[in-house]
Amino acid sequence: MVPTTKEELNKLVTQQTLETYEELAPQLVRLIDTTKKREDLTEAQQWDEISLHMMGYVKSCTNEIIVEVLAEILGLE
Repeated sequence: MVPTTKEELNKLVTQQTLETYEELAPQLVRLIDTTKKREDLTEAQQWDEISLHMMGYVKSCTNEIIVEVLAEILGLE
């Protein structure tokens, strides 16, 4: 779908955002679970690691959303 209005573009981006966050969420959950089980880290270090995982998750999702929406608009495979 090539959006022709700002509303259509918003809808496309929103749909892709939901799909991407749902698709990548299991990886984040695994990283968080693994970090919480690490006995070599203090609780503060675990939270620091989890914060880094969250930032990486948001960055990955953002990149994926941008690429997928542009690919859709440009008709790329």
